Amino acid sequence: MGHADLLGIGATVLIAGVLARLARRFGLPSIPCYMLVGIAFGPGTPGPELVRHPEDLTVVAAFGLVLLLFHLGVEFPVDQVLGGGRRLFLAAVICIAVNVCAGLLFGLVLGWGGPEALVIAGALGISSSAIVTKLLIELHRLTNAETPVILGIIVIEDLFLALYLALLSPALSQAGSAAGLAADVAASFGFLLLLFLVARFGARLVATLVDSREDELFAVLTIGLVVLVAGLSDRLGVSDAIGALMTGLVLSRTEIRERVVRLVLPLRDVFAAIFFVTFGLTIDVAHLGAVALPVVIAVAVTLVCNLAAGVAAARLFGFNQRGAVNVGLTMLGRGEFSLILASLALAAGLDARIGPFVAVYVLVLAALSPLLAAYSRRAARLMPDWLLRPGWRYVREETISTSCTHLDRIRVTETDAEACPRCLAEGSSWVELRLCVTCGQVGCCDDSPRRHASEHARESGHPIIQSAEPGEDWRWCFPDETLVQAPLGRKRSSTVDS
Repeated sequence: MGHADLLGIGATVLIAGVLARLARRFGLPSIPCYMLVGIAFGPGTPGPELVRHPEDLTVVAAFGLVLLLFHLGVEFPVDQVLGGGRRLFLAAVICIAVNVCAGLLFGLVLGWGGPEALVIAGALGISSSAIVTKLLIELHRLTNAETPVILGIIVIEDLFLALYLALLSPALSQAGSAAGLAADVAASFGFLLLLFLVARFGARLVATLVDSREDELFAVLTIGLVVLVAGLSDRLGVSDAIGALMTGLVLSRTEIRERVVRLVLPLRDVFAAIFFVTFGLTIDVAHLGAVALPVVIAVAVTLVCNLAAGVAAARLFGFNQRGAVNVGLTMLGRGEFSLILASLALAAGLDARIGPFVAVYVLVLAALSPLLAAYSRRAARLMPDWLLRPGWRYVREETISTSCTHLDRIRVTETDAEACPRCLAEGSSWVELRLCVTCGQVGCCDDSPRRHASEHARESGHPIIQSAEPGEDWRWCFPDETLVQAPLGRKRSSTVDS
Protein backbone atom coordinates (compact mmCIF):
# COMPACT_ATOMS: atom_id res chain seq x y z
CA MET A 1 0.00 0.00 0.00
CA GLY A 2 1.57 3.29 -1.11
CA HIS A 3 1.29 6.84 0.15
CA ALA A 4 -1.41 7.60 -2.43
CA ASP A 5 -3.54 4.76 -1.10
CA LEU A 6 -3.15 5.99 2.48
CA LEU A 7 -4.08 9.49 1.36
CA GLY A 8 -7.22 8.25 -0.36
CA ILE A 9 -8.28 6.03 2.52
CA GLY A 10 -7.74 8.80 5.03
CA ALA A 11 -9.73 11.29 2.94
CA THR A 12 -12.57 8.81 2.46
CA VAL A 13 -12.86 7.99 6.16
CA LEU A 14 -12.69 11.67 7.10
CA ILE A 15 -15.44 12.60 4.64
CA ALA A 16 -17.55 9.72 5.96
CA GLY A 17 -17.13 11.02 9.51
CA VAL A 18 -18.09 14.58 8.55
CA LEU A 19 -21.18 13.37 6.68
CA ALA A 20 -22.18 11.17 9.63
CA ARG A 21 -21.83 14.13 12.00
CA LEU A 22 -24.14 16.21 9.80
CA ALA A 23 -26.63 13.33 9.63
CA ARG A 24 -26.69 13.02 13.42
CA ARG A 25 -27.92 16.63 13.65
CA PHE A 26 -31.01 15.59 11.70
CA GLY A 27 -31.54 12.41 13.71
CA LEU A 28 -30.31 10.06 10.98
CA PRO A 29 -28.14 6.96 11.60
CA SER A 30 -24.45 7.02 10.68
CA ILE A 31 -24.14 3.61 9.00
CA PRO A 32 -25.81 4.67 5.70
CA CYS A 33 -23.49 7.70 5.57
CA TYR A 34 -20.41 5.49 5.74
CA MET A 35 -21.80 3.30 2.96
CA LEU A 36 -22.73 6.25 0.73
CA VAL A 37 -19.25 7.75 0.96
CA GLY A 38 -17.71 4.37 0.10
CA ILE A 39 -20.01 4.02 -2.91
CA ALA A 40 -19.39 7.61 -4.06
CA PHE A 41 -15.59 7.44 -3.97
CA GLY A 42 -15.05 3.80 -4.90
CA PRO A 43 -13.95 2.31 -8.21
CA GLY A 44 -17.49 1.22 -9.11
CA THR A 45 -18.80 4.80 -9.38
CA PRO A 46 -18.03 7.41 -12.07
CA GLY A 47 -16.30 10.48 -10.68
CA PRO A 48 -13.50 10.99 -8.14
CA GLU A 49 -11.85 7.72 -7.14
CA LEU A 50 -10.15 8.09 -3.77
CA VAL A 51 -9.63 4.35 -3.19
CA ARG A 52 -8.67 2.33 -6.26
CA HIS A 53 -8.07 -1.00 -4.55
CA PRO A 54 -10.72 -1.76 -1.87
CA GLU A 55 -9.15 -5.20 -1.43
CA ASP A 56 -6.26 -3.48 0.38
CA LEU A 57 -8.69 -2.79 3.22
CA THR A 58 -9.90 -6.38 3.53
CA VAL A 59 -7.98 -7.18 6.71
CA VAL A 60 -8.85 -3.85 8.35
CA ALA A 61 -12.53 -4.30 7.44
CA ALA A 62 -12.47 -7.85 8.83
CA PHE A 63 -11.02 -6.43 12.04
CA GLY A 64 -13.97 -4.01 12.21
CA LEU A 65 -16.42 -6.87 11.67
CA VAL A 66 -14.77 -8.93 14.42
CA LEU A 67 -14.89 -6.06 16.93
CA LEU A 68 -18.50 -5.26 16.02
CA LEU A 69 -19.64 -8.80 16.79
CA PHE A 70 -17.38 -9.05 19.84
CA HIS A 71 -18.88 -5.94 21.39
CA LEU A 72 -22.38 -7.25 20.67
CA GLY A 73 -21.53 -10.38 22.65
CA VAL A 74 -20.09 -8.35 25.54
CA GLU A 75 -23.26 -6.28 25.86
CA PHE A 76 -25.65 -9.20 25.35
CA PRO A 77 -28.10 -9.09 28.31
CA VAL A 78 -28.50 -12.79 29.08
CA ASP A 79 -30.52 -12.16 32.24
CA GLN A 80 -33.01 -9.97 30.35
CA VAL A 81 -33.63 -12.70 27.80
CA LEU A 82 -33.98 -15.45 30.39
CA GLY A 83 -36.32 -13.29 32.47
CA GLY A 84 -38.50 -12.22 29.56
CA GLY A 85 -41.00 -15.02 30.01
CA ARG A 86 -42.86 -17.16 27.52
CA ARG A 87 -44.73 -14.32 25.87
CA LEU A 88 -41.54 -12.46 25.00
CA PHE A 89 -39.92 -15.59 23.54
CA LEU A 90 -43.07 -16.35 21.56
CA ALA A 91 -43.26 -12.77 20.24
CA ALA A 92 -39.60 -12.93 19.20
CA VAL A 93 -40.01 -16.33 17.54
CA ILE A 94 -43.01 -15.06 15.57
CA CYS A 95 -41.15 -11.91 14.50
CA ILE A 96 -38.05 -13.83 13.41
CA ALA A 97 -40.00 -16.64 11.70
CA VAL A 98 -42.27 -14.28 9.75
CA ASN A 99 -39.44 -12.08 8.48
CA VAL A 100 -36.87 -14.81 7.81
CA CYS A 101 -39.33 -17.14 6.07
CA ALA A 102 -40.64 -14.29 3.91
CA GLY A 103 -37.05 -13.32 3.11
CA LEU A 104 -36.16 -16.90 2.19
CA LEU A 105 -39.20 -17.23 -0.07
CA PHE A 106 -38.38 -13.89 -1.67
CA GLY A 107 -34.76 -14.96 -2.21
CA LEU A 108 -35.84 -18.20 -3.86
CA VAL A 109 -38.27 -16.35 -6.14
CA LEU A 110 -35.42 -14.06 -7.26
CA GLY A 111 -33.64 -17.14 -8.55
CA TRP A 112 -30.11 -16.02 -7.65
CA GLY A 113 -29.31 -19.35 -5.99
CA GLY A 114 -29.89 -21.30 -2.76
CA PRO A 115 -27.00 -19.84 -0.69
CA GLU A 116 -27.95 -16.37 -1.92
CA ALA A 117 -31.53 -16.95 -0.75
CA LEU A 118 -30.26 -17.84 2.73
CA VAL A 119 -28.23 -14.63 2.85
CA ILE A 120 -31.23 -12.58 1.72
CA ALA A 121 -33.40 -14.29 4.35
CA GLY A 122 -31.03 -13.21 7.11
CA ALA A 123 -30.60 -9.71 5.69
CA LEU A 124 -34.37 -9.19 5.58
CA GLY A 125 -35.06 -10.97 8.84
CA ILE A 126 -32.84 -9.28 11.46
CA SER A 127 -33.44 -5.72 12.70
CA SER A 128 -30.67 -3.28 13.47
CA SER A 129 -30.41 -3.04 17.26
CA ALA A 130 -28.47 0.23 16.93
CA ILE A 131 -31.16 1.90 14.80
CA VAL A 132 -34.01 0.54 16.96
CA THR A 133 -32.45 1.76 20.21
CA LYS A 134 -31.66 5.15 18.68
CA LEU A 135 -35.28 5.55 17.53
CA LEU A 136 -36.70 4.70 20.95
CA ILE A 137 -34.51 7.36 22.56
CA GLU A 138 -35.13 10.07 19.97
CA LEU A 139 -38.90 9.50 19.88
CA HIS A 140 -39.06 9.58 23.71
CA ARG A 141 -40.65 6.13 23.93
CA LEU A 142 -38.49 4.55 26.62
CA THR A 143 -41.44 4.57 29.07
CA ASN A 144 -43.95 3.17 26.58
CA ALA A 145 -45.48 -0.15 27.55
CA GLU A 146 -44.36 -1.79 24.29
CA THR A 147 -40.71 -0.70 24.60
CA PRO A 148 -39.54 -3.60 26.85
CA VAL A 149 -41.08 -5.99 24.33
CA ILE A 150 -39.23 -4.31 21.43
CA LEU A 151 -35.92 -4.42 23.30
CA GLY A 152 -36.47 -8.04 24.28
CA ILE A 153 -37.19 -9.05 20.68
CA ILE A 154 -34.07 -7.39 19.25
CA VAL A 155 -31.96 -9.01 21.99
CA ILE A 156 -33.30 -12.45 21.05
CA GLU A 157 -32.70 -11.59 17.39
CA ASP A 158 -29.06 -10.96 18.29
CA LEU A 159 -28.89 -14.43 19.83
CA PHE A 160 -30.54 -15.87 16.73
CA LEU A 161 -27.81 -14.22 14.66
CA ALA A 162 -25.19 -16.52 16.19
CA LEU A 163 -27.25 -19.60 15.34
CA TYR A 164 -27.94 -18.32 11.83
CA LEU A 165 -24.28 -17.63 11.15
CA ALA A 166 -23.51 -21.20 12.22
CA LEU A 167 -26.12 -22.46 9.76
CA LEU A 168 -25.00 -20.13 6.99
CA SER A 169 -21.29 -20.94 7.12
CA PRO A 170 -21.61 -24.41 5.51
CA ALA A 171 -23.89 -22.95 2.83
CA LEU A 172 -21.31 -20.28 2.02
CA SER A 173 -18.58 -22.92 1.83
CA GLN A 174 -20.73 -24.69 -0.81
CA ALA A 175 -20.15 -28.24 0.35
CA GLY A 176 -20.11 -30.61 -2.59
CA SER A 177 -22.40 -33.33 -1.24
CA ALA A 178 -25.18 -33.87 1.28
CA ALA A 179 -22.75 -35.69 3.56
CA GLY A 180 -20.25 -32.84 3.30
CA LEU A 181 -22.97 -30.29 4.05
CA ALA A 182 -24.13 -32.30 7.08
CA ALA A 183 -20.54 -32.52 8.33
CA ASP A 184 -20.06 -28.77 7.94
CA VAL A 185 -23.32 -28.02 9.78
CA ALA A 186 -22.32 -30.40 12.58
CA ALA A 187 -18.89 -28.75 12.84
CA SER A 188 -20.42 -25.27 12.99
CA PHE A 189 -22.90 -26.11 15.71
CA GLY A 190 -20.34 -28.23 17.55
CA PHE A 191 -17.94 -25.29 17.72
CA LEU A 192 -20.82 -23.02 18.78
CA LEU A 193 -21.72 -25.48 21.54
CA LEU A 194 -18.09 -25.58 22.68
CA LEU A 195 -18.03 -21.80 22.97
CA PHE A 196 -21.31 -21.86 24.92
CA LEU A 197 -19.77 -24.34 27.35
CA VAL A 198 -16.72 -22.12 27.76
CA ALA A 199 -19.04 -19.18 28.45
CA ARG A 200 -20.88 -21.24 31.04
CA PHE A 201 -18.00 -22.94 32.85
CA GLY A 202 -14.71 -21.33 31.80
CA ALA A 203 -15.43 -17.60 31.74
CA ARG A 204 -13.43 -16.90 34.90
CA LEU A 205 -10.36 -18.70 33.52
CA VAL A 206 -10.55 -16.70 30.27
CA ALA A 207 -10.86 -13.46 32.25
CA THR A 208 -7.75 -14.37 34.26
CA LEU A 209 -5.83 -14.86 31.01
CA VAL A 210 -6.48 -11.33 29.69
CA ASP A 211 -6.78 -9.39 32.95
CA SER A 212 -4.08 -6.82 33.71
CA ARG A 213 -3.88 -3.72 35.86
CA GLU A 214 -2.50 -1.71 32.94
CA ASP A 215 -5.13 -0.65 30.40
CA GLU A 216 -2.65 -0.94 27.53
CA LEU A 217 -1.82 -4.60 28.23
CA PHE A 218 -5.44 -5.39 29.02
CA ALA A 219 -6.55 -4.03 25.64
CA VAL A 220 -3.76 -5.85 23.78
CA LEU A 221 -4.52 -9.19 25.46
CA THR A 222 -8.27 -8.83 24.90
CA ILE A 223 -7.99 -7.91 21.22
CA GLY A 224 -5.44 -10.69 20.71
CA LEU A 225 -7.82 -13.24 22.21
CA VAL A 226 -10.75 -12.04 20.11
CA VAL A 227 -8.80 -12.14 16.84
CA LEU A 228 -7.31 -15.54 17.72
CA VAL A 229 -10.72 -17.14 18.39
CA ALA A 230 -12.19 -15.47 15.28
CA GLY A 231 -9.31 -16.79 13.19
CA LEU A 232 -9.69 -20.27 14.68
CA SER A 233 -13.40 -20.17 13.82
CA ASP A 234 -12.60 -19.25 10.24
CA ARG A 235 -9.96 -21.98 10.00
CA LEU A 236 -12.49 -24.58 11.18
CA GLY A 237 -14.91 -23.54 8.45
CA VAL A 238 -17.11 -21.54 10.84
CA SER A 239 -17.65 -17.81 10.39
CA ASP A 240 -15.12 -15.63 12.19
CA ALA A 241 -18.10 -13.53 13.28
CA ILE A 242 -19.34 -16.44 15.43
CA GLY A 243 -16.02 -16.74 17.24
CA ALA A 244 -15.93 -12.98 17.93
CA LEU A 245 -19.53 -12.87 19.17
CA MET A 246 -19.09 -15.86 21.47
CA THR A 247 -15.81 -14.49 22.87
CA GLY A 248 -17.73 -11.37 23.83
CA LEU A 249 -20.42 -13.50 25.43
CA VAL A 250 -17.75 -15.30 27.50
CA LEU A 251 -16.26 -12.05 28.81
CA SER A 252 -19.72 -10.57 29.45
CA ARG A 253 -20.13 -13.08 32.30
CA THR A 254 -17.00 -11.92 34.13
CA GLU A 255 -15.99 -9.05 36.41
CA ILE A 256 -13.89 -7.41 33.69
CA ARG A 257 -16.88 -6.74 31.47
CA GLU A 258 -17.04 -2.99 32.24
CA ARG A 259 -13.35 -2.51 31.43
CA VAL A 260 -13.80 -4.36 28.15
CA VAL A 261 -16.67 -2.05 27.19
CA ARG A 262 -14.70 1.07 28.15
CA LEU A 263 -11.51 0.15 26.31
CA VAL A 264 -12.83 -1.68 23.25
CA LEU A 265 -15.81 0.57 22.38
CA PRO A 266 -13.68 3.34 20.75
CA LEU A 267 -11.79 0.74 18.71
CA ARG A 268 -15.05 -0.86 17.63
CA ASP A 269 -16.51 2.43 16.43
CA VAL A 270 -13.43 3.33 14.35
CA PHE A 271 -12.91 -0.05 12.70
CA ALA A 272 -16.64 -0.68 12.24
CA ALA A 273 -16.85 2.62 10.35
CA ILE A 274 -14.02 1.42 8.09
CA PHE A 275 -15.90 -1.86 7.59
CA PHE A 276 -19.02 -0.03 6.37
CA VAL A 277 -16.98 2.32 4.17
CA THR A 278 -15.15 -0.67 2.67
CA PHE A 279 -18.46 -2.39 1.98
CA GLY A 280 -19.56 0.71 0.07
CA LEU A 281 -16.28 0.72 -1.88
CA THR A 282 -17.07 -2.74 -3.24
CA ILE A 283 -20.45 -1.69 -4.67
CA ASP A 284 -20.59 -1.31 -8.44
CA VAL A 285 -23.31 1.18 -9.36
CA ALA A 286 -23.74 -0.61 -12.68
CA HIS A 287 -25.64 -3.30 -10.76
CA LEU A 288 -28.05 -0.86 -9.09
CA GLY A 289 -30.53 -0.86 -11.97
CA ALA A 290 -30.80 -4.63 -11.83
CA VAL A 291 -31.65 -4.62 -8.11
CA ALA A 292 -33.98 -1.58 -8.00
CA LEU A 293 -37.23 -3.54 -8.42
CA PRO A 294 -36.18 -6.36 -6.04
CA VAL A 295 -35.33 -3.73 -3.42
CA VAL A 296 -38.77 -2.09 -3.74
CA ILE A 297 -40.46 -5.48 -3.34
CA ALA A 298 -38.18 -6.43 -0.43
CA VAL A 299 -38.99 -3.17 1.40
CA ALA A 300 -42.73 -3.78 0.92
CA VAL A 301 -42.40 -7.38 2.15
CA THR A 302 -40.45 -6.25 5.22
CA LEU A 303 -43.02 -3.57 6.04
CA VAL A 304 -45.93 -6.02 5.85
CA CYS A 305 -44.10 -8.69 7.86
CA ASN A 306 -43.04 -6.25 10.57
CA LEU A 307 -46.58 -4.95 10.99
CA ALA A 308 -47.85 -8.54 11.18
CA ALA A 309 -45.26 -9.28 13.88
CA GLY A 310 -46.35 -6.10 15.69
CA VAL A 311 -49.97 -7.25 15.70
CA ALA A 312 -48.92 -10.66 17.05
CA ALA A 313 -46.93 -9.02 19.86
CA ALA A 314 -49.83 -6.67 20.64
CA ARG A 315 -52.25 -9.59 20.95
CA LEU A 316 -49.84 -11.43 23.25
CA PHE A 317 -49.27 -8.44 25.54
CA GLY A 318 -52.67 -6.74 25.31
CA PHE A 319 -51.54 -3.59 23.46
CA ASN A 320 -53.82 -1.43 21.34
CA GLN A 321 -53.40 -0.44 17.69
CA ARG A 322 -50.82 2.24 18.51
CA GLY A 323 -48.71 -0.28 20.42
CA ALA A 324 -48.92 -2.79 17.58
CA VAL A 325 -47.82 -0.21 15.01
CA ASN A 326 -45.03 1.05 17.28
CA VAL A 327 -43.62 -2.46 17.60
CA GLY A 328 -43.73 -3.09 13.85
CA LEU A 329 -42.41 0.25 12.60
CA THR A 330 -39.75 0.80 15.27
CA MET A 331 -38.14 -2.53 14.35
CA LEU A 332 -38.27 -1.82 10.61
CA GLY A 333 -34.67 -0.60 10.29
CA ARG A 334 -32.03 -2.95 8.94
CA GLY A 335 -28.33 -2.18 9.24
CA GLU A 336 -25.11 -3.70 10.46
CA PHE A 337 -26.17 -7.37 10.48
CA SER A 338 -27.60 -7.23 6.96
CA LEU A 339 -24.33 -5.73 5.73
CA ILE A 340 -22.29 -8.36 7.59
CA LEU A 341 -24.21 -11.15 5.88
CA ALA A 342 -23.79 -9.49 2.48
CA SER A 343 -20.07 -9.04 3.12
CA LEU A 344 -19.70 -12.73 3.97
CA ALA A 345 -21.61 -13.66 0.83
CA LEU A 346 -19.39 -11.55 -1.42
CA ALA A 347 -16.27 -12.94 0.24
CA ALA A 348 -17.56 -16.45 -0.50
CA GLY A 349 -17.96 -15.59 -4.19
CA LEU A 350 -21.75 -15.61 -4.33
CA ASP A 351 -23.82 -13.59 -6.80
CA ALA A 352 -22.33 -10.08 -7.08
CA ARG A 353 -25.84 -8.54 -7.09
CA ILE A 354 -26.19 -9.31 -3.37
CA GLY A 355 -23.90 -6.40 -2.43
CA PRO A 356 -25.83 -3.65 -4.27
CA PHE A 357 -29.17 -5.22 -3.30
CA VAL A 358 -28.45 -5.24 0.44
CA ALA A 359 -26.77 -1.82 0.30
CA VAL A 360 -29.76 -0.11 -1.33
CA TYR A 361 -32.21 -2.08 0.85
CA VAL A 362 -30.47 -0.91 4.03
CA LEU A 363 -30.26 2.68 2.77
CA VAL A 364 -33.98 2.82 1.93
CA LEU A 365 -35.07 1.37 5.28
CA ALA A 366 -32.63 3.59 7.17
CA ALA A 367 -34.47 6.58 5.70
CA LEU A 368 -37.99 5.12 5.98
CA SER A 369 -37.93 3.63 9.48
CA PRO A 370 -37.49 6.92 11.45
CA LEU A 371 -40.11 8.64 9.28
CA LEU A 372 -42.73 5.89 9.57
CA ALA A 373 -42.10 5.33 13.28
CA ALA A 374 -42.55 9.04 13.99
CA TYR A 375 -45.99 8.97 12.35
CA SER A 376 -47.18 5.69 13.87
CA ARG A 377 -50.24 7.46 15.30
CA ARG A 378 -51.61 7.95 11.79
CA ALA A 379 -50.91 4.36 10.81
CA ALA A 380 -52.80 3.17 13.91
CA ARG A 381 -55.97 4.78 12.54
CA LEU A 382 -55.88 2.40 9.58
CA MET A 383 -55.62 -0.77 11.66
CA PRO A 384 -59.05 -2.44 11.99
CA ASP A 385 -60.44 -3.28 15.42
CA TRP A 386 -60.90 -6.97 14.65
CA LEU A 387 -57.13 -7.48 14.48
CA LEU A 388 -56.93 -6.78 18.24
CA ARG A 389 -60.25 -6.22 20.03
CA PRO A 390 -63.13 -3.71 19.79
CA GLY A 391 -62.42 -2.38 23.30
CA TRP A 392 -59.71 -0.11 21.92
CA ARG A 393 -61.85 1.82 19.41
CA TYR A 394 -61.80 5.08 21.42
CA VAL A 395 -58.11 4.94 22.30
CA ARG A 396 -56.54 3.12 19.36
CA GLU A 397 -54.24 6.06 18.52
CA GLU A 398 -53.02 6.68 22.08
CA THR A 399 -49.79 5.36 23.58
CA ILE A 400 -49.95 2.98 26.51
CA SER A 401 -47.32 4.21 28.95
CA THR A 402 -45.70 2.81 32.07
CA SER A 403 -44.88 6.29 33.39
CA CYS A 404 -48.21 7.26 34.97
CA THR A 405 -47.53 8.64 38.46
CA HIS A 406 -51.12 8.60 39.77
CA LEU A 407 -51.88 4.89 40.07
CA ASP A 408 -52.06 5.27 43.86
CA ARG A 409 -55.29 7.27 43.36
CA ILE A 410 -57.16 4.23 42.04
CA ARG A 411 -59.78 3.17 44.61
CA VAL A 412 -62.89 2.21 42.58
CA THR A 413 -62.71 -0.17 39.62
CA GLU A 414 -66.34 -1.35 39.07
CA THR A 415 -69.74 0.22 38.52
CA ASP A 416 -73.27 -0.89 37.69
CA ALA A 417 -74.28 2.49 36.32
CA GLU A 418 -76.17 2.44 33.04
CA ALA A 419 -76.50 6.18 32.50
CA CYS A 420 -74.77 9.49 33.09
CA PRO A 421 -76.58 10.97 36.14
CA ARG A 422 -75.94 14.59 35.14
CA CYS A 423 -77.11 13.97 31.56
CA LEU A 424 -80.35 12.48 32.93
CA ALA A 425 -80.84 15.47 35.22
CA GLU A 426 -80.19 17.95 32.42
CA GLY A 427 -82.19 16.04 29.81
CA SER A 428 -79.12 15.53 27.63
CA SER A 429 -77.90 12.46 25.73
CA TRP A 430 -74.58 10.65 26.01
CA VAL A 431 -72.45 8.32 23.89
CA GLU A 432 -70.35 6.26 26.33
CA LEU A 433 -69.74 6.26 30.07
CA ARG A 434 -66.55 6.85 32.07
CA LEU A 435 -65.86 5.97 35.69
CA CYS A 436 -63.75 8.13 38.02
CA VAL A 437 -61.55 5.53 39.73
CA THR A 438 -60.93 7.82 42.73
CA CYS A 439 -64.52 8.58 43.84
CA GLY A 440 -66.62 6.30 41.63
CA GLN A 441 -68.62 9.03 39.90
CA VAL A 442 -69.85 8.15 36.40
CA GLY A 443 -69.90 10.73 33.59
CA CYS A 444 -70.24 10.85 29.84
CA CYS A 445 -67.29 10.67 27.43
CA ASP A 446 -65.73 13.48 25.38
CA ASP A 447 -67.75 12.42 22.32
CA SER A 448 -70.91 13.28 24.29
CA PRO A 449 -72.36 16.81 24.13
CA ARG A 450 -71.64 17.73 27.78
CA ARG A 451 -68.36 15.82 28.47
CA HIS A 452 -69.19 15.35 32.14
CA ALA A 453 -66.31 12.91 32.87
CA SER A 454 -63.65 15.41 31.81
CA GLU A 455 -65.44 18.23 33.62
CA HIS A 456 -65.47 16.21 36.83
CA ALA A 457 -61.74 15.50 36.52
CA ARG A 458 -60.97 19.21 36.13
CA GLU A 459 -63.17 20.28 39.06
CA SER A 460 -62.18 17.53 41.50
CA GLY A 461 -58.54 17.00 40.55
CA HIS A 462 -59.16 13.25 40.33
CA PRO A 463 -56.63 12.17 37.69
CA ILE A 464 -57.77 8.86 36.17
CA ILE A 465 -60.96 7.76 34.44
CA GLN A 466 -61.83 4.25 33.31
CA SER A 467 -64.09 3.15 30.50
CA ALA A 468 -67.38 1.92 31.91
CA GLU A 469 -68.30 0.10 28.71
CA PRO A 470 -68.59 -3.72 28.70
CA GLY A 471 -65.45 -5.42 27.39
CA GLU A 472 -63.28 -2.27 27.36
CA ASP A 473 -60.19 -2.39 29.54
CA TRP A 474 -58.44 0.98 29.49
CA ARG A 475 -57.89 3.95 31.77
CA TRP A 476 -56.81 7.48 30.93
CA CYS A 477 -54.68 9.72 33.13
CA PHE A 478 -55.46 13.41 32.51
CA PRO A 479 -52.35 14.97 34.13
CA ASP A 480 -49.91 12.56 32.42
CA GLU A 481 -51.96 12.47 29.19
CA THR A 482 -51.32 8.77 28.81
CA LEU A 483 -53.30 5.58 28.37
CA VAL A 484 -53.17 3.18 31.31
CA GLN A 485 -54.22 -0.39 30.65
CA ALA A 486 -56.71 -1.85 33.12
CA PRO A 487 -57.31 -5.57 33.84
CA LEU A 488 -60.01 -7.38 31.88
CA GLY A 489 -63.09 -8.85 33.46
CA ARG A 490 -64.72 -5.94 35.32
CA LYS A 491 -68.29 -6.70 36.31
CA ARG A 492 -71.30 -4.98 34.84
CA SER A 493 -74.92 -5.78 35.60
CA SER A 494 -76.16 -4.74 32.17
CA THR A 495 -75.06 -3.04 28.96
CA VAL A 496 -75.15 0.62 28.14
CA ASP A 497 -77.88 1.65 25.76
CA SER A 498 -76.77 4.91 24.19
